[in-house]
Amino acid sequence: MTKKTTTQNSEKNTDFVFGKANYQYLIAGVIILFLGFILMSGTENILDFRKITLAPIVVLLGIITVIIGILKKAK
Repeated sequence: MTKKTTTQNSEKNTDFVFGKANYQYLIAGVIILFLGFILMSGTENILDFRKITLAPIVVLLGIITVIIGILKKAK
C-alpha cells in the first residue's frame, strides 16, 4: 500500500482579489486624491479659485478613479 502525499501545503494560492489594472487605478486614484488635498491646503487667500473650485474637482476625480478601480471587472 503506497501512501499518496498531498501537495496542498506546498501549493500556494496566489490569486488576488483585483487584477493588475484594478490596482493601477486604485494607486492612481489615491495619488490624485492626495494632489487634490495638497491643492486645498494653505491659509492665505482662502477664497482662491484653486481652493474653492480646482481642488474639489481634483478630489472628485480621484474618488471616481478609485471607484472605477474597485468596480472594474478583472480579466
